[in-house]
Amino acid sequence: MTNSPSNQPPEDLRRIEALLQIVARLRDPQRGCPWDLKQTMRSILPFTLEEAYEVAEAIENDDMPELREELGDLLFQVAIYARMAEEQEAFSFEDVIEAICDKMIRRHPHVFGDVRVESEAEVRANWERMKADEREAKHERPHISVLDGVAQALPALVRAEKLQKRAANVGFDLDDLSHAVEKIQEELRECEETFAAHADSTERVHELGDLLFSCVNLARHLGVDAEQALRAANHRFERRFQRIEVCLRAAGQVPARSQRAEMDRLWEIVKQEQH
Repeated sequence: MTNSPSNQPPEDLRRIEALLQIVARLRDPQRGCPWDLKQTMRSILPFTLEEAYEVAEAIENDDMPELREELGDLLFQVAIYARMAEEQEAFSFEDVIEAICDKMIRRHPHVFGDVRVESEAEVRANWERMKADEREAKHERPHISVLDGVAQALPALVRAEKLQKRAANVGFDLDDLSHAVEKIQEELRECEETFAAHADSTERVHELGDLLFSCVNLARHLGVDAEQALRAANHRFERRFQRIEVCLRAAGQVPARSQRAEMDRLWEIVKQEQH
């Protein structure tokens, strides 16, 4: 007997099911794709990170058509991870959906429960407290670090900010913006001393790392996302240098060490143009 339209699942659910069927076919041992069958969670991890950055780039460029496509690529990554987990009888795509729905409801008691909040800051405080409770519940040992759960695989700037926020939540933080600036100046002096003393490469790495960590601290006190700030700086440098290349080509020249003075001159002009 054919189901009537009223007995059909909603269109969005059918589309999700279609995605899961595509992933299942790709991973089918007899009829699947040899490349997809060869993959493991670890082997596709770099692709997942790449897709996440492509989502970020589409957002930064305000490119909605590209964002739609990149979000689809990222969703596919979730689906194929879930499929691999299901093959191992670990969990399914439905389990992933259930877990995130439960988490969002649990972490928003001011929306789905009877908790009252007065500000966005109070929401953030409640969120961090609930996350800490969840981390503690996951561990059997009685004493855990407030820094537990900050993923090692995060980009270094992102991880530095998260570690600093965790420490700041328990009062371990620089007092204000001026102290953050002073800390950068202190770390810069130590870098200069290390370079002047011709220290070994390990010590130089440590001192430069401390300086970068302090820069993240300053960004945090300014309310700026350090990772996004550096990405924006990369984009600005890229656009400006490419403009220099255009100017040089128009004059029958190319970027080269012999053109350093001209490139410096053009850089200042381009900075004013693209300010």
